[in-house]
Amino acid sequence: MKLRVAVLYGGRTGEHEVSLRSAESVIAAMDPSRYDVERILIDKNGRWTPRAISPEPGANGGIDVVFPVLHGTFGEDGTVQGLLELADLAYVGAGVLASSVSMDKEIMKRLISEAGLPVVESLSLRRDQYKREDVCGRFPFPVFVKPANLGSSVGVSKAKTCEELLSALELAAEFDRKIIVERGIAGREFECSVLGNENPVASLPCEILPSREFYDYEDKYLLDKAQTIVPADLNAKQTEKIRGLAVECYKAVDCEGMARVDFLMESATQRFFINEINTIPGFTSISMYPKMWEASGLPYAQLIDRLIELAVERHREKQTIRYSR
Repeated sequence: MKLRVAVLYGGRTGEHEVSLRSAESVIAAMDPSRYDVERILIDKNGRWTPRAISPEPGANGGIDVVFPVLHGTFGEDGTVQGLLELADLAYVGAGVLASSVSMDKEIMKRLISEAGLPVVESLSLRRDQYKREDVCGRFPFPVFVKPANLGSSVGVSKAKTCEELLSALELAAEFDRKIIVERGIAGREFECSVLGNENPVASLPCEILPSREFYDYEDKYLLDKAQTIVPADLNAKQTEKIRGLAVECYKAVDCEGMARVDFLMESATQRFFINEINTIPGFTSISMYPKMWEASGLPYAQLIDRLIELAVERHREKQTIRYSR
């Protein structure tokens, strides 16, 4: 029998357009002999069409699996995952906990640092609750400024002076109440895909060669000038180091389903630092999560199949849990 898969996309987020493109790629890759696809679009005002998923168990008959292709706020932060848990639906990707802690860059850094994994030094600030002297001079310039809870490099700036830093803080504050300031790392950028539930595995990594000062939103999705090297030009030891760190990061935040872990390699020390973990990575035609799996021997369509299988397996396991005496 075919599985009925509800693809949930769009959303109230600065990454709405990226989500639309990712969803179209996912839907196009689904084998129509195996899946009946139901589209559920969330517009920028939060309206769901053609239907909303009810939090009442049993009220969503006909849906076997939900595939959230929602990037950023209200989609990748545990909120939709909580709704799907209440609705007792199988869904692709990380659960509530992993989604929420991975979305918050400050909490993510705390968790993986506690696990002994390398992270870049950073400062967390509340908007309108910092002074010039608190931030200027804390780290040598340049520094990176980011909204704590957003992705796709939306609201991210590289600041080379105190004045640029203060402007960057104002921009980031438009997208979140919490802001991260990180020490700038001069070096190379890498990514690594992870897949699985209890026994996750990592793909071959890729290297990102930005066309701008850093890999920002325009470079990722608009300019089509950034270059990628898949697999990354690393020796065997470095490749295994990244793959091992990616899996350990995945486990540290209790992730399941999928994630893309982003790295920086500092030129001066050759050290790898975990930069971010993205629990719903991009799935557009140029996105690196599926490209890395293709380079590792898992084609796009088979990757979609495997993600749906993992969602069904996890949901089946949850059905054995007792919630009352």
